Amino acid sequence: MLGVVNLDKPVGPTSHDMVGLLRRLTGTRRIGHAGTLDPLASGVLPILVGAATRFSEELTGGRKGYDAVIRLGARSATDDAEGPIVASDAELPDEDAVRAALATFVGVIDQRPPAFSARKQGGRIAHRAARAGEPMDLPARSVTIHALVLQSICPGSGWLDVGVDLRCGAGTYVRSIARDLGDQLGCGAYLRALRRTEAAGLGVDTAVTPERLQALAVDGRLGDAILSVGDLLPLPRVTLDRDAAVAFRNGSARLLVDAAVEGRAAVFEDRVLIGIGSVRANMLQPDKVLPAETVD
Repeated sequence: MLGVVNLDKPVGPTSHDMVGLLRRLTGTRRIGHAGTLDPLASGVLPILVGAATRFSEELTGGRKGYDAVIRLGARSATDDAEGPIVASDAELPDEDAVRAALATFVGVIDQRPPAFSARKQGGRIAHRAARAGEPMDLPARSVTIHALVLQSICPGSGWLDVGVDLRCGAGTYVRSIARDLGDQLGCGAYLRALRRTEAAGLGVDTAVTPERLQALAVDGRLGDAILSVGDLLPLPRVTLDRDAAVAFRNGSARLLVDAAVEGRAAVFEDRVLIGIGSVRANMLQPDKVLPAETVD
């Protein structure tokens, strides 16, 4: 079994829990995911089945979309609703101020990861150090925010919930955006709710729930939910004839006549993915190769 499941992860389970579910349903140990979702988040979690796990890097690195609710008027140690949460007595901003602040995040920005994150430094994991009372000073890194659009504002007693539509590049922490928005507005903020709407070229509208997957497995139709990994790779394509495909699988470089591709490419025999290669000066060099018995 080889491919990708567009799973709609519910709030509560971890991404690892969802990997465990697919291992049980498929009977396959080789299961992974393309981009972790925190337990408090829901939405698109691409599950990689079988040899599709070899393409985790390519599927994780693409554009992502989120519907997020940021609560202004309090701060959280974890930058999300897990807390602990401390209310702020600062004045809450009006809608114009919120819109203006959101606009400053669009583009390439330097972002400091949350103290409670999976980032590693000096062999230590940030969230473990933070829980031990020794939070790490994590360096900022560049991330890309394509769009951050205000969708709704809901006032409460001492707080203001701001709903946003976020489109961003890989490596972006939505919790950090919430924290930094609150700092910029002077009232504090944390991420109250998050739903991922897009990842690895997959949308939440076509995602399947764990319950649906279990029902398909009972009916012997789990394959209906497994998508072709070749259709999802964000790379240009190179198609080889049979002899060239055999050479590619054996690790041999191959001269391409009038190649229109330069750099990394998804390599197909007919319409079947057989791996990823790099093209330099019309020479195709294999990088990742699927054995013939596991081709997509």
